[in-house]
Amino acid sequence: MRFFKRRLNELKQYPSAIVGIILISIFILTSIITVINIPYDEAIRLWRGGRVWEKTPANARPVWVDWFTSDDKSRTLNIDSTEKEGMQIVEDLNGLQRFEIELPFDYQFDGFPKEINIFMESEFVNNSPSASITWITPDGREFQSREFSVGQSRNFRFERDDNVRRAFPDQIVRQGLFGIPDQEQQVNKGEYKILISGYTFNEEDIVEAEAVLYGEVHGIAGTDHRRRELIVSLLWGIPIALMFGVLAAIGATVSTFIVAAIGVWYGGKVDSLVQRLTEINLVIPLLPILVMVGMFFSRSLWVILVVVILKGVFSSAVKTYRAMFLQARNADFIEAAEAYGASNIRVIFFYLIPKIIPTLVPTFITAIPVYVFLEASLAMLGLGDPVLPTWGKMMNDALNQGALYMGHFYWVLQPAVLLMLTGLSFAMTGYALDRIFNPRLRRL
Repeated sequence: MRFFKRRLNELKQYPSAIVGIILISIFILTSIITVINIPYDEAIRLWRGGRVWEKTPANARPVWVDWFTSDDKSRTLNIDSTEKEGMQIVEDLNGLQRFEIELPFDYQFDGFPKEINIFMESEFVNNSPSASITWITPDGREFQSREFSVGQSRNFRFERDDNVRRAFPDQIVRQGLFGIPDQEQQVNKGEYKILISGYTFNEEDIVEAEAVLYGEVHGIAGTDHRRRELIVSLLWGIPIALMFGVLAAIGATVSTFIVAAIGVWYGGKVDSLVQRLTEINLVIPLLPILVMVGMFFSRSLWVILVVVILKGVFSSAVKTYRAMFLQARNADFIEAAEAYGASNIRVIFFYLIPKIIPTLVPTFITAIPVYVFLEASLAMLGLGDPVLPTWGKMMNDALNQGALYMGHFYWVLQPAVLLMLTGLSFAMTGYALDRIFNPRLRRL
């Protein structure tokens, strides 16, 4: 304990190690908060997409992009009738009620919205309510849609309505609705109103509506082609990356350490067998094995983890550890342990391994980002776990959707930066620990 305390005090002399530890601590703390606030089942549900993201824009840039532009790009606006006055009956015609729903909003952005959708729901006894929608601009212009049946649920889009499209034959509909006449690229800022009017056929019938104006920028990390907020995969990618990296590093490094100690202690055929297996393993590439496992067996993260650990048992580090154990084997305390009759297992695990174990710490720390990058590389190639939201899966989706060609640089940039920070934090910490625990480097 005193040994490690002294080494920790030495660690304070390396600013790079302090920065690395701070970054690692931030990653660990973020992982804990993420798992608590977004449980695993919820994260999987969000990552699968579907209707859960129907009210978020597709391929919207992060809000921080707007900080570097002169224009005030549009944000997503949700105008819900339940938060306004709701459905108002304006006329009763002997059982036939005429209703109105007003959805006012103030639009002060410099950019046009990406889409305009109105989500409507109704509860009715016999016949479905009918409705039409009128768009009223700040300067008093009105554009009315055709009449339609609401049903239990209805998603209305102005771009698909014939009446509205005829009003803007040479324009994009959303630009016509928000633009200044004769100035197609100029937004008409001010108070807009969406008026939904129609008829219900029973006094108990209810109609609710929500207008969604999808923004050009959305959320702290933006969205992808399936309208999913990328912050979910960015946050959940941290615990997944750390878990895979730590477990793979522990499994491969510790098993290699033990195998090398056993080979040195028993010597002879045992040591020869360990060395031959190591040499055979060194000429077998890891990536093709993982590709075959992913293509023909399973892409589960746990299966990949097991294969990585098994492949790492007889790694090149066996020869490095063997040289260390050969020096420690002839130490006086080892001979003393043999003299009082300690068993082979006791000598290996209580005397031989503890002597060299400080050198294992920096090796373990620097091995973690190697496995983090490996998992991300497999996912980017389409061989990662299809269920989990990871950084590599994000980049794989971006690659398949041509994100860089479409200008969605944030889709690739954000997970790449997190991967680089992960590698940098563990590398800075590991190299500093190596100088502290390695006596030869400590003298330099």
